[in-house]
Amino acid sequence: MLDIRNIVKQYANHRALDDVSLFIPKGKIFGLLGPNGAGKTSLIRIINQITAPDAGEIYFDGQLLSPEHVERIGYLPEERGLYKKMQIGEQMIYLAQLKGLSKSDAKQRLKYWFEKLQIESWWDKKVEDLSKGMQQKVQFVATVLHEPDLIILDEPFSGFDPVNAQIIQDEILELNKKGATIIYSTHRMESVEALCDNIALINKSKKILDGSVREIKNEYRNQTYTITYTSESHGPIPQDELYHIIGHEKLEEEQKLTVRINENKSLNDVLSFLIPQVEIHQIFEIIPSMNDIFISRVTQHN
Repeated sequence: MLDIRNIVKQYANHRALDDVSLFIPKGKIFGLLGPNGAGKTSLIRIINQITAPDAGEIYFDGQLLSPEHVERIGYLPEERGLYKKMQIGEQMIYLAQLKGLSKSDAKQRLKYWFEKLQIESWWDKKVEDLSKGMQQKVQFVATVLHEPDLIILDEPFSGFDPVNAQIIQDEILELNKKGATIIYSTHRMESVEALCDNIALINKSKKILDGSVREIKNEYRNQTYTITYTSESHGPIPQDELYHIIGHEKLEEEQKLTVRINENKSLNDVLSFLIPQVEIHQIFEIIPSMNDIFISRVTQHN
C-alpha cells in the first residue's frame, strides 16, 4: 500500500526523519512505534501531505503520492481537531463532505456508526459538552466514515477507559478484516501484539527495527524457560554449566525454576540433566514481549 523511500525531514536545527524507508503491505495493520519525539508524527504528517519531505519519495498503491490520494486516507491525529462549539451531527456531515461524500451518503453512514457505537443521542450535542473519551469516539467515526483504503491512527486509545478501548480495538480489527490497511502509531506497547502484523521502530529520527511481529519476536528469543518441578530433596536444582539460573520460587507443593540456557546448549540437554534428579511438571518458554524488545533496542540506540 505504501512504499516510503529515504525520507528526510529537517526543522531548523532538528532533523525529525533521517533517511527513513518503510514498506507497508496492503491489508495489514502496521505498527509505527517509537518514544515521544522519535519522528513518528512527522512521518504521518508527510503521508497526509500536511508537510512535504526535504528528500525522498512515497508511493501510494504504486503511484507517487499526490493530492488525489487524500480522499483514500483516513487520519486520526494525536491532537484531536474537532470544532468545540459546533454540533456533532452537523460537524460529521461537514467533515464527510470534505472527503468526497454527498450529504445523503454521509447521513446514511453516520446513522450506521452512531447506532453501532450507541451514540445516537449525541447528534445535537456540542463537542465541548463531551468528555475526552466521547470526543475520541466521534473523531474515530469521522476518520473511517468515508471508508478509506488507508487508515492512520495516532495514539487512538488516548482518553479511553478499558471498555471503550476494547470497543474501538474490535472496530479496528473489523475494518482491517474488510480490507483496510491501517497504520497504528504509538509509544505504548500493550496493544501492539494484539493488533499489528508488522512493525517499524523509529528512534531519534532513524528506523532501527522493522519486520513482522512474529519474526521479530522469534529473533529475540533467548532460550529462557520456566520449569515447574518437585524433588525428593525439596531443595533447589543445582547450578550447572548447561544453564544460568535467573530465578527460583517455592510454590505450595512445587518449585519453579527460571533458567537461561547457555550458548551451544539445548533444552534437551537441560532435560537430560534434570530428569534423573526431579519430576518435571511443566515447561514454558519465555518469549520477550514487544515492550521488552522496544526497551532493549531503544536503550541500545541511545
